[in-house]
Amino acid sequence: MDTKALRRKKIQLSVRRKISGEKAKPRLSVFRSNTDIYAQLIDDISGVTIASASSKEKDVVAQKVNKTEKSKLVGQSLARKAVELGVTNCVFDRSGYLYHGRVKAVAEGAREGGLQF
Repeated sequence: MDTKALRRKKIQLSVRRKISGEKAKPRLSVFRSNTDIYAQLIDDISGVTIASASSKEKDVVAQKVNKTEKSKLVGQSLARKAVELGVTNCVFDRSGYLYHGRVKAVAEGAREGGLQF
């Protein structure tokens, strides 16, 4: 494993020691690949994913915008699904990534969609 990935893994583990999601306030976890971005609302107590969204969904792929704007759409899509399920509060888990760019866009999109964290 290269040093950049190892550094991210260490940050991710230290953050996961401090935060945890539950049914009333799930964890919004973000995963960023080179081409796509994925977001999930996770209940860590029962180990269940409550809702998920990614940049591979049909409504997001149909939009011809750059990756940062797609990330914002992913956040809005996840928030819309969460509000339908009655979830309005969550804990943001950036998964060791810097709160910048696409990760920040997911958070802003989720806030616009009605999630609070």
